Amino acid sequence: MSGTKSGAAPAEALRQLLELSKKLGETSDLASVLGAVINALRDLLQADRATVFTFDSRSEELVIHVAHGVGEGGAEVRVPASAGIAGACATSKRIINIPDAYADPRFNRDVDRRTGYVTKSILAVPLLDDEGDLVGVAQVLNARSGAFDDGDSVLAQGIASQAAIALRRAQLIADNIDRARLLKEMAVAKEIQEGAFPKGIPDHPAFDVAARSTPAEDCGGDSFDVFGTREGTLCSRDEAADQLVLFLADATGHGVGPAISSMQARGMMRMGIRLGRSIEQIAHEMNVQLSEDLPPGRFITAFIAALDLITWQIKVFSAGQGPIYIYRFASDTFEEIESDTPPFGIIIPGFGGGPCRTFELGVGDILLLITDGYYEAQSPDHKCWGESAVCRVIRGLRDAPCESICDALDRGALEFARAAHTDDDRTAIILRRRF
Repeated sequence: MSGTKSGAAPAEALRQLLELSKKLGETSDLASVLGAVINALRDLLQADRATVFTFDSRSEELVIHVAHGVGEGGAEVRVPASAGIAGACATSKRIINIPDAYADPRFNRDVDRRTGYVTKSILAVPLLDDEGDLVGVAQVLNARSGAFDDGDSVLAQGIASQAAIALRRAQLIADNIDRARLLKEMAVAKEIQEGAFPKGIPDHPAFDVAARSTPAEDCGGDSFDVFGTREGTLCSRDEAADQLVLFLADATGHGVGPAISSMQARGMMRMGIRLGRSIEQIAHEMNVQLSEDLPPGRFITAFIAALDLITWQIKVFSAGQGPIYIYRFASDTFEEIESDTPPFGIIIPGFGGGPCRTFELGVGDILLLITDGYYEAQSPDHKCWGESAVCRVIRGLRDAPCESICDALDRGALEFARAAHTDDDRTAIILRRRF
């Protein structure tokens, strides 16, 4: 350091290096670390300005968060990790010392033109962690003596080694904080979604019903509902219902976004029932609204059914949801309920047409409403579990409680996939007429 013509005196340089070490050890805040580093580079090297670029390995970009000459509160600046002097330093992982910036073809003059600043000399230093991986690039501009010398390079390298460790630590802590915040937000979203699902299934001596939803991620793109109505509107579980409403929806994708969409569909369906609308009217209005709300390429398949608990007739409407089956106990056969329309959110202004189709459930018959997370469960060799496997489960457990059928469907899909979860959300509503 004694040969440094532009830097600080050896005693002062040592004092400032120790002070920098102290600052970097006291904080893990990224902005504070960057501020301490650029100030140390500028002051120790007797330069005009300094900048630290962090390296974003996911996007292969160098990122400026804070720099001398940049206004407070400015947005981060991103440049390709191979661009300019900083990019050359990042790519080579070597110090680059340029006494005349305008004589170097790698120098980008556009920044000077925009700001009016004149860059003369540049010292670029790679920031490498203890494994030699790139953390960022430090760039110091305009040595007050005219150019940076070898002593400056040595001093800058010493600063860079401390800065790289501090930056890596700050980035890891920031990533952990972001991850913890995301996990907390996802947990809240999951709690809200699960809280919106029915707390219990209405009891009735003549039917058995089980329902569940298992998301592929924390939140699922599926939603479901099962509730009783009396005289055309919702009733409490303590009241005797004259009709049972079943709802199943599957939004494209899975995660928070699709969860919001499918829960929106469920909310609209419930509101329609509360207002005394027919299934046909509810389906029409849901499609119009979802066509306006969903982004291009997004849609929701759905199935709405109203089971009359006196006549055992069931009115159904299917918007692209399938396959949906009724297992006929007496004949040991499966009757498919085909879709009435495409999924919600595709056709505008909506659906026209006649009344819902009506089916009758006989004694022992099973209504099978499940999403494609079951049918499309994939084995390690990318084969699907398929409809035939689902039908075998139903046929084999046709006398078992519906809860046992749901358990068997989950177990079968996971065993076939040889995994702890399937790639898509699994939602099932199984209903059987007892007598």
